[in-house]
Amino acid sequence: MNLSILTLLAGLALALTWGGMTFFSAVMAPLVFTKLPLETAGAFIREVFPWYYLTMGLTTMVALLLLLPGIGTGVGWPVILCALALFGFVLARQVLMPKINEARDAELAGASGAAERFKRLHGVSVLINGAQWFAILAALWLLLH
Repeated sequence: MNLSILTLLAGLALALTWGGMTFFSAVMAPLVFTKLPLETAGAFIREVFPWYYLTMGLTTMVALLLLLPGIGTGVGWPVILCALALFGFVLARQVLMPKINEARDAELAGASGAAERFKRLHGVSVLINGAQWFAILAALWLLLH
């Protein structure tokens, strides 16, 4: 395979990542919380998030691996942006998500300060996800230009 094919495939992987992130954030999560009872919605989202992070992380990793051979030919920033986004998916899935679930469980059990901890951790996850969304979009834009 030549580099242009690798770049095209990396762009496809990034487009899948960006589209998946956009669909989940703009369509799926709001629908779940508006169409399902709150308790059911929370339980469902808790089951979906590990798969979301895994899928988005894998498509980002595919893009990163496809871009690595071209690191000296102008794809440096897309590689860096993909690596940062991938790190965010791993961090969110393996570190942040368990802490968010723990804080939410404590909040539901009535533990003091748990609601604030959940809100703060959830806010961090939203910020990370937003930064990843922009990083993936920027990497894709850079590949296309």
